[in-house]
Amino acid sequence: MVNKNKKRTVRAGAITLGTMMMLMATSPAAHALRRDDGDDPGPGLSVVETLGYFVIAPIVLFAVIAGLVMLTDKTRKPTS
Repeated sequence: MVNKNKKRTVRAGAITLGTMMMLMATSPAAHALRRDDGDDPGPGLSVVETLGYFVIAPIVLFAVIAGLVMLTDKTRKPTS
């Protein structure tokens, strides 16, 4: 039984690795070095803006949503 599970695990890993390699090889991000006609990129983000958009904002959104869920939870038992 253990040998059969090990074979399945190795096969699943090989398929996953093969799929990831194919996706990475055909990724359009490799073409990002060439500019297309009409490209007009704006100014880059500062470090503070980047951290705000991609780190702080998701954490704050998660906290707000989790807080709203906890506030509206009806399954909590009243404390005695």
